Amino acid sequence: MPTESTATFESSLRTFDVPCTVTTVDDFPDALDAAIEAPAVGVPLDIDGIDVDDADVTRSPSTGQLADAKTGVTPAALGVAAHGSLLLQSSAEGTEPVSLYPPRHVAVVRESDIVPDVRDALERLDSEFDAGRRSAVFATGVSATGDMGALVEGVHGPGDVRVIVVEGR
Repeated sequence: MPTESTATFESSLRTFDVPCTVTTVDDFPDALDAAIEAPAVGVPLDIDGIDVDDADVTRSPSTGQLADAKTGVTPAALGVAAHGSLLLQSSAEGTEPVSLYPPRHVAVVRESDIVPDVRDALERLDSEFDAGRRSAVFATGVSATGDMGALVEGVHGPGDVRVIVVEGR
């Protein structure tokens, strides 16, 4: 049963037309298959019991595979329930390009990593920054810019975002 933070997170994501699937570890492969459009690329998810190897996802893609990908699959370090935001951290495996270049981004987050608000997220980040991780970005919905007048989506990143929440992790 989803927690209150998970329910709020799902509701916040809906305001941005971001589909969210809450799933178990056992059902994760089916949820991931339903969320991706091939060809898909990804990075290790670092979530016990699941990984991108559970689906047709190329791990550690080459530059050409990244350029051809329609979907990128990455972990999200946190979900911020009040805003439907995802905290995406840098990684040696290439989380940033995999989350930004393909037209669709599928973010996978542990249910236990959904926090109520930004203040809680920043408190959790303190220990990460103390440990030397310095690069992280909050992403909310699809990429959008109004630099040239009317709002345009998908210019500086994905035009389609999907979230998979893994229960019990």
